[in-house]
Amino acid sequence: MNRRTALIAAALIATLGITPGRADAHPDNANPFATHKLVLQLSDGSMDKQNAIISAANSVLKDYPNTVSIVVVAFGPGVRILYANAPLREAVDSLVSQGVEFDVCMNTIDTIKRKTGHAPKLNPHATPVPYGIPRIMELVSEGYILVRP
Repeated sequence: MNRRTALIAAALIATLGITPGRADAHPDNANPFATHKLVLQLSDGSMDKQNAIISAANSVLKDYPNTVSIVVVAFGPGVRILYANAPLREAVDSLVSQGVEFDVCMNTIDTIKRKTGHAPKLNPHATPVPYGIPRIMELVSEGYILVRP
């Protein structure tokens, strides 16, 4: 790529607000005034782990009202929490309404689609990301603390 093409590409990326590693068109749900940043990893499909994620997010929101940014990154069996008909759908939607972002690994969804012949219907509040682990790495590099309840 020549220098002129690279400059044009960089300008276009900056203009569109594209972030490397993100394949979603949704703006981050992050609190712009956050002084605390937390990423919760959900890679286990058990209800105990899903409940732990919901509980942890609610507790942190209570302890740090208006000063926290929370992102839940679900991949592997953990994506089940973001199915449209998930048992904890109301809890997820409530957290989203309080500013919590729920990222879903599209690599996992693609794997499910290959194995079953169809992709599960997802919660419309889920933010698709290409891969879960790189998303966590990106957030950690931005100052988020990683917790895996």
